[in-house]
Amino acid sequence: MKTLYISQQGCYVCLEKDLLLIKKNKQILNQIQIPLLEQVLIFGKSQITTQAIRACLFKNIPIVYLSRMGYCYGRTIALERGYRQLSRYQQQVELYHKLLVARAIIKGKLNNSKIILQRQLRRKPNLDLQDAINTLNYLQEKVDKAEYIEKIMGYEGAGAVTYFSAFGQCLTNPDFIFYSRSRRPPANPINALLSFGYQVLWNHLLALIELQGLDPYYACLHQNNERHATLASDLIEEFRAGIVDSLVLYLVNKNIINAQENFIFRDGGCFLNDSGRKKYLQAFVTRMEEIITNEKGEKEPRWDLLMQQIIKIKQFFYSPITGYQPYLLR
Repeated sequence: MKTLYISQQGCYVCLEKDLLLIKKNKQILNQIQIPLLEQVLIFGKSQITTQAIRACLFKNIPIVYLSRMGYCYGRTIALERGYRQLSRYQQQVELYHKLLVARAIIKGKLNNSKIILQRQLRRKPNLDLQDAINTLNYLQEKVDKAEYIEKIMGYEGAGAVTYFSAFGQCLTNPDFIFYSRSRRPPANPINALLSFGYQVLWNHLLALIELQGLDPYYACLHQNNERHATLASDLIEEFRAGIVDSLVLYLVNKNIINAQENFIFRDGGCFLNDSGRKKYLQAFVTRMEEIITNEKGEKEPRWDLLMQQIIKIKQFFYSPITGYQPYLLR
């Protein structure tokens, strides 16, 4: 999967034959063949020509427009990417089957959060980490018996508080301190990295959901909302720890991200600046292109993990009795 990220401010995207050219002050920064693209993500104040937009629409390439900090304003997609047929199946799923999927997703999220803490615990024994792991185990058991989606969401919230209260213990870089999760706005550099990472991953999932013909506005865990793509919010839960949180730990602990140089404080919050976003996106793409062994023993890029789960949820909507298996870290 090839995604074009335009994160520098003031860029200009235009079409030349079958190439998208990314320019700034008449200098060509990058170019890519349109047939190789899956999606285009434009962060902040950059422009794309009508001709380039038409070329992307003709090839079924979605264009996503985001703020510099990763908030998704909207997207441009071709008309033939409609999801009316599958939407009927999604709308007909009974509450009982939705409950089973909601349980699976949150059990997967709690498991993956626990695995991140266990990896750190193996490197250095820590009582706080062990306590958090024990609590996550307990919450997994509670989720398995929950009879209402609202209860599942409550256990998910308790799990997130537990996990993030211990997440700071996984940081070895003294320039970064983290005590709890804050989102709107992010209060410090770690929260800025997490928020930006989750938004980037969410947008990738949304594009892949649409590629599979699913209606992103009908989900199982999050309440259906015509203004929010809840299916992407469902599926991101099981990937947060394994993809974003682990990458944040790598960037911080390996001193790739600099606490003084790669962030900006404004409007009461902390955000990645241009250089910080560039570093994160480069590391994100490198991580997602790594070849891994899947649950079937096959070699594949990490990108394919996202598509596998979307195909699984698609199969569930066609045949709810088959259930849904979440992505689990090992």
